[in-house]
Amino acid sequence: MFDGQNVFFDSDATYGKSWGLKEYLEYTNTQMIVVAPACNQNPDNGRLKEYTPYPFKDKTFGNIKSLGKITMEWFVNELKPTIDNTFRTLSDRNNTFIAGSSMGGLMSLYAILEYNHIFSRAAALSPSIWTGPQKLAKMIKNANINPDTVVYMDYGTEELPRYKHMIQKFAMISSVLMKKNIRLNARIVPNGTHSEASWEKQIPFFVETLLYEK
Repeated sequence: MFDGQNVFFDSDATYGKSWGLKEYLEYTNTQMIVVAPACNQNPDNGRLKEYTPYPFKDKTFGNIKSLGKITMEWFVNELKPTIDNTFRTLSDRNNTFIAGSSMGGLMSLYAILEYNHIFSRAAALSPSIWTGPQKLAKMIKNANINPDTVVYMDYGTEELPRYKHMIQKFAMISSVLMKKNIRLNARIVPNGTHSEASWEKQIPFFVETLLYEK
């Protein structure tokens, strides 16, 4: 998972509220190892650069270069092997998933598309598709996807107005994913906001999708 500082503990979370994923996994006795590195917190848009698969321009953040490939190469070639060599994992593609929210959600889509030989399922909560919807759509169309690929994707009703035509962009990306025969679970979350508190409420939905029939 991306943005690891926000995944487990409120004391580590950027805004003082985490996903509370540790409590959920323990309460439900879910047999899953979750590896969640923190993001780059350099004030010079470090997180945006680390978590974008393509460069983009924004009136608020300026020109953002892409370090997403470098990030994923580290995930795949350094982080995953270390975890597999240290813990009792099921290391095959069928049991390897990726997840994140916001820019981390965008990276989860990138990972499942470009590293489909590593990841079989992905959860993208409130993915930042506003950064380049046409670039993302092209990436999906060009991706070599295994037919058993599963994607969970959602967006909250309260965050849709943040960007122009967001509902249309979400629908377009959903459609392109489905045309690639990806097994997509797409949701519009009632009263959902762009926050850890809202994403925490979606844990049962995306975890059940990732573990469906497993």
